[in-house]
Amino acid sequence: MTATENAPTERVTHALVRDVTLPGGAGTLALVTLDNGFDHTKPNTLGPQGMAELTAALEGLRERAAAGEIAAVAVTGKPYFLAAGADLKGAQAITDRDDALELGRAGHRAYAILGDLREQHGVPTFAFVNGLALGGGLEVALNCDYRTVSSDAAGLGLPETSIGLVPGWGGAYIVPRLVGIEKAIDVIFTRPASQKPYKPAEALQLGLVDAQFDAADFLEQSILWAAKVLRGEVEVARRELDPQPVWDAVVSGVRAHLEATIGDSRPAPYRALDLVAGARNATRTEAFQAEDEALADLIMSDEMRASVYAFNLVSGGKKPHGAPDPKLARPVTRVGIVGAGLMAAQIAFLFAQRLQVPVVMRDLDQERVDKGLDFVRGTAEKLVARGKLAESAARRIVASVSGTTDIQEFASCDFVIEAVTEVMGLKKKVFAELEGIISPEAVLATNTSALSVTEMSADLAHPERVVGIHFFNPVAQMPLVEVIHADKTSDEALATAFGITKKLRKTAVLAGDRPGFVVNRLLILVMGKVLEAIENGTPVEVADRALAPLGFPMPTFELTDLVGPAVADHVLTSLREDLGDRIPTSPGLKKIVADGTRLVLDAPSKGLPKPVDPAVQAAFGDALEAGTTGRNGTPVLDGPGVLDAVLTATATEIGLMLDEKVVAGPQQIDLCMILGAGWGFHTGGITPYLDRTGYSEKVLGKRFLPDGVANVPA
Repeated sequence: MTATENAPTERVTHALVRDVTLPGGAGTLALVTLDNGFDHTKPNTLGPQGMAELTAALEGLRERAAAGEIAAVAVTGKPYFLAAGADLKGAQAITDRDDALELGRAGHRAYAILGDLREQHGVPTFAFVNGLALGGGLEVALNCDYRTVSSDAAGLGLPETSIGLVPGWGGAYIVPRLVGIEKAIDVIFTRPASQKPYKPAEALQLGLVDAQFDAADFLEQSILWAAKVLRGEVEVARRELDPQPVWDAVVSGVRAHLEATIGDSRPAPYRALDLVAGARNATRTEAFQAEDEALADLIMSDEMRASVYAFNLVSGGKKPHGAPDPKLARPVTRVGIVGAGLMAAQIAFLFAQRLQVPVVMRDLDQERVDKGLDFVRGTAEKLVARGKLAESAARRIVASVSGTTDIQEFASCDFVIEAVTEVMGLKKKVFAELEGIISPEAVLATNTSALSVTEMSADLAHPERVVGIHFFNPVAQMPLVEVIHADKTSDEALATAFGITKKLRKTAVLAGDRPGFVVNRLLILVMGKVLEAIENGTPVEVADRALAPLGFPMPTFELTDLVGPAVADHVLTSLREDLGDRIPTSPGLKKIVADGTRLVLDAPSKGLPKPVDPAVQAAFGDALEAGTTGRNGTPVLDGPGVLDAVLTATATEIGLMLDEKVVAGPQQIDLCMILGAGWGFHTGGITPYLDRTGYSEKVLGKRFLPDGVANVPA
């Protein structure tokens, strides 16, 4: 059976052609509409059948162009979508490189017709980008001679390098020629890394499109504009190619940046850079052939399979696994927040912005309350200054957040979340006070990052109303919320928590009430194993770089600096008390906290990792030679040895977490590490990496995921 026969059923995007008479005697425009026949919940994607249908339609139009029957060809999409890209499910099912190669060639065969019609038959091509246009969807437009965009298009971009691929249907060749080599780097590398497609106005300013029209009459205005282009009333200038020295310098700079940030952890960005480097002097045929080869290699890579697995996890995360019936959620009309520190103030701002209900912060003295309110006000002002928030919205947010020192203010709140210091006794005291004030229907929540919600609520008369809602710092940017089901948490409290996180536009993952939940349990374990190696004699600089093959967002000490050494030490100690000695201790970290030692140096340049300060070594004692007996009586580890220790410990811990039913399965662990710890799509989270490197079978005797789910099947 071939890969095509074994592929998932394709949701075919059809190419529907109709003729439009252009105004002013400009002739006939053949309008191709891409439409898979479904509503907006199922975007157009381009698979083998759809691409074959598009090719057939364009071949027919080429014949009409040669016969002089049409003056122009345009491509647009169904409402809200041009196309969301290639059919990734179909690509993931490919098991043979020849089939992967054909996928690239099929796209080029269709798109090349769009690029050839003007030169061969004097018939220009237009793309009317009426909605979302990503990857192969945007490349439809890029292969046309001219492009318009609707003001309400959801986004335009080439996200391929973030999912283990390259822009494989012309993007790597066309974009640097269209917008210049420097801007092309932003399109192909920077924006995919941040997962932020371009807004229509940004795409226009960049030069990806030539004109923008209002959504209300977008198609009509685009057709009128096309007629003006044909009549010579509108001219669209194209830039000259950047000089070779400029091209080479930019490519060299990007290569150095990739080597410093991702090392050899994933091939896709390097393959994309090679394509961009060759785009200046290659013919279109040569460039498209190179794209085909790169695409075929990457489709047959574990990186691409793990990336698509991760992409699907994140997309599917909008429907949380294990969430109770949303109808059980309690209405939330006023929110109380216990505390007015940085975390509490961030939560207050988000609740006021997204829930649009009154929010009251309470702290022990007015000075702390005022600082919290100042944070809310300052955040609103910064967002307005950056054009991220309208002044009217900022005024509403600031007006809806109040502060108090009187705990009785919570009496009218139907949802109260505590965000005080991570001390169990303090949190229990807060809950005990609240229970005598709030209404019987009100839900109590805790933002604890590691403490037991069950223990926290054990002395309450109504522990069923308590639920954990763990936000990550910074609250506005981090997309994950861990929703914690304590032993007695009711479905109503859980449903309320899930309902709130949805309105906050966060992804919620249901986790059991076990130490550290998901993210902190694994993240602190990884950090602890690196520190354990240093305590034994591994040089800090060697240990800090040891996890580079994983391609994490930042080295260990930069992460520790971001979390805060005191917080890291507190959680490490707390987890060790609960989980035992498989969680390491670190006297060196305690010394760093006590002495206020600086952990990292400034980054060599913007966007590069911050190296560990060599002076940190003094907190751990002298560095020893790898292989010699260390201070703990075990051999001193080199970089690969540290990585091995981390992966072994991680596989062990995930096995225990699944046995304890902390989450429903490995997919939820991966989703948490991607969204809560910033681990790249190319890792697939963590379990695909442990599977494909053999650690899961070595440690546990079995894989976490079936073969082929997040890797090229054996």
